[in-house]
Amino acid sequence: MSWVSLLLTAWSSRAPSLLIVVMVSRDVGLRVGLEGVQTSMCSRWGSRVEEFNQGQDGDVVIGGLFNLHYRPPVIDQEFIKPPFYNPCTGLQVETLKAAYAMEFAVEEINRNPLILPGVKLNHRILDDCSLYPWISYLASCPCLSDRHRFPNFFRTIPSDVYQAKTMARLALLFNWTWIGAIVENNDYGLLAIQAFQEEIKGSGVCLEFVEAVITETIEEDAKRAATTVQHSTARVILIFCWYTDVRELFIQLAKRNVTDRQFLASEAWSTSSDLLQNVATLDVARGVLGVAIRSAKIPGFKTTLSLCNGRETLEGVQNIFTDTAHLRVAYNTYLAVYAAGHALHSLLSCPDKDSSPRDNSSTCSSPYNITHKELLEHLNKVNFTTPNGEEFFFQGADIPAAYDLVNWKTSPDGSLKLVLIGRVDGLELHLNKTSIQWTTGSSQVPISVCSESCPPGTRRANRKGEPVCCFDCIPCTEGEVSNETGSYQCRRCPFEFWSNPAHTACIPRKVDFLSFNETMGIVLATGAVSGVVVTTAVFVIFLCYHNTPVVRANNSELSFLLLLSLKLCFLCALVFIGRPSVWSCRLQQAAFGISFVLCVSCLQVKTIVVLAAFRSARPGAGGLMKWFGPGQQRGSVCFFTSIQVIICTIWLSLSPPIPHRDLGFQGSKVNLECAMSSVLGFAVVLGYIGFLACLCLLLAFLARKLPDNFNEAKFITFSMLIFCAVWVAFVPAYISSPGKYSVAVEIFAILASSYGLLLCIFAPKCFIILLRPERNTKKQLIGR
Repeated sequence: MSWVSLLLTAWSSRAPSLLIVVMVSRDVGLRVGLEGVQTSMCSRWGSRVEEFNQGQDGDVVIGGLFNLHYRPPVIDQEFIKPPFYNPCTGLQVETLKAAYAMEFAVEEINRNPLILPGVKLNHRILDDCSLYPWISYLASCPCLSDRHRFPNFFRTIPSDVYQAKTMARLALLFNWTWIGAIVENNDYGLLAIQAFQEEIKGSGVCLEFVEAVITETIEEDAKRAATTVQHSTARVILIFCWYTDVRELFIQLAKRNVTDRQFLASEAWSTSSDLLQNVATLDVARGVLGVAIRSAKIPGFKTTLSLCNGRETLEGVQNIFTDTAHLRVAYNTYLAVYAAGHALHSLLSCPDKDSSPRDNSSTCSSPYNITHKELLEHLNKVNFTTPNGEEFFFQGADIPAAYDLVNWKTSPDGSLKLVLIGRVDGLELHLNKTSIQWTTGSSQVPISVCSESCPPGTRRANRKGEPVCCFDCIPCTEGEVSNETGSYQCRRCPFEFWSNPAHTACIPRKVDFLSFNETMGIVLATGAVSGVVVTTAVFVIFLCYHNTPVVRANNSELSFLLLLSLKLCFLCALVFIGRPSVWSCRLQQAAFGISFVLCVSCLQVKTIVVLAAFRSARPGAGGLMKWFGPGQQRGSVCFFTSIQVIICTIWLSLSPPIPHRDLGFQGSKVNLECAMSSVLGFAVVLGYIGFLACLCLLLAFLARKLPDNFNEAKFITFSMLIFCAVWVAFVPAYISSPGKYSVAVEIFAILASSYGLLLCIFAPKCFIILLRPERNTKKQLIGR
């Protein structure tokens, strides 16, 4: 910012004095020409400059060198001769007010008996366009905090580092991640934007562009910067420049009709009434949000500014000079004088005469023997409470950071006014967000992003070769969620959970099993029940016609037992449907294994009976059937079945199937199934059924050419071919089917093989019994 400072030096007069030299190298505050303000200002204000130059004597004189007038920039830029500077012109009202604040502070200290008792403090103020100082009320360059380079420097304004950090925090607060910047091409602008970039590092905020401007070439620079702003996608623009340069920039933006940008103002121009009152740039400047030098009141100061010659009236006068409600530069000057006064007080105070000799070893310092070294030592230790009740002390060269947050609002008459909307203490923001009027004229916070924040259910994916603020939103994969806006990655759901359809939350997985309520379960259950009904119907038919030759042929007892086993096969299919439990898992495999062995055993014994009957008809084989009579047939069935019972008992006793929650492949579903704890047990049960089926098929195949009317072997052959084909196809289908579909495959195999046996063996007999009764005679059965 402007370099405005206090220089401690000797003053050549009858008494040693303290000179506060103040220099401004650029415009500070508002500049108003002397001729233009005479009509609205007290006539005495301008003439006071000459009175300041005369000064007064005292025990200690504090001298102030203020930039009361403005020095225009260099005109000649051809570099062929020494540059020519215009003379200083134009009274700077804010600086004049600061000079008055110095005078007021000196007089206030003299009236205070607790500060410098017995020592008269006076002042002398001189006007100059520039010098480099030691104690400042406006020098905010971060470089001045370096005590190695500037060991004797103090200031009553915070370093620009803090306002840069404040702006960064405002950007984060309002989620502005895509920002443009225009800075002064000097230490003020470059160091400030550097501090801003350090503060936003790793926070997801990016700078789309940084344009540097120079006061000497501001017209061309402002055109270039305005064009950049016009074509940028950033809606928030940060500006670290002098107010005169901002004025030229706003003029260029107004020419381009760029009125939709939100500007963040540094304290160099955030309170500029010149910009606030510029009609040509009202549409551009509306809604400016800025960091300003903290404001305060100086009790009694307004009375000092109102001293006139008695003929003027200040009623109705609206002028920044008489506005003491929000003193900024003047208050910093006020604090600087008080800091000097308290340092002098500490230096000139005599030790307590009641203290011990050791503590009273030093002597009183004299106002006429003050050295710079002594005064600087006491300035480093200054700690006092201002008349406003504010605690003041130096932290190295600096004071604790404190700022005002201001907003440029539109008044009912269409003009802009400066409104205080918050403050900054250290790095704590105290902001009334609801009172802000944005550049759009509404209370809706502007959006300035390169890419819209990724909604919940997606994650950010950076675009190659572009800033981190520019990204794409990728939907989370199945089983992953993101429940926050702008997530960088999706989170995997816990094992028992799955992502909802929007991928915003993990929900418990749905338990999935083959139930009676779903279509597949209903179809299979209907098939099983239908099989039971048909088998029962056949059983009733055979029972009603049990004395007929067709029923009695080939051992009717085995036929009834076969029908009973087929009914059990159909019924066991129903055990596979429904929520698996400990007992259902054991029962379904045992019922399946025993029912089918009983069924195949009956068929096998039937086939053996056919073979034995026709073998006994041969000469010398008449006694064969007596070795395979009804008792032996029943015993064979029981023997074959008991083996399966033993296998199932051992299997279910040692390692039975148990309910298991399978999470591996069903995604949002948990497949509840009966897991085979011992695959070997299931393989033995299935293998034994397959062994009996193959043996039965072989025997039936051998008996297929025996006389037709007595021979069931042909139908048994067909039925066992279907049975074997079904169960051979079952094995790979069962292994490859996921979840409940493996259960459905097993049920289908049970139903298909059961229907195959029922139809192949009993359908021809039922056809004769019901539709061809003339063929249901002994003559028809024994004849060829």
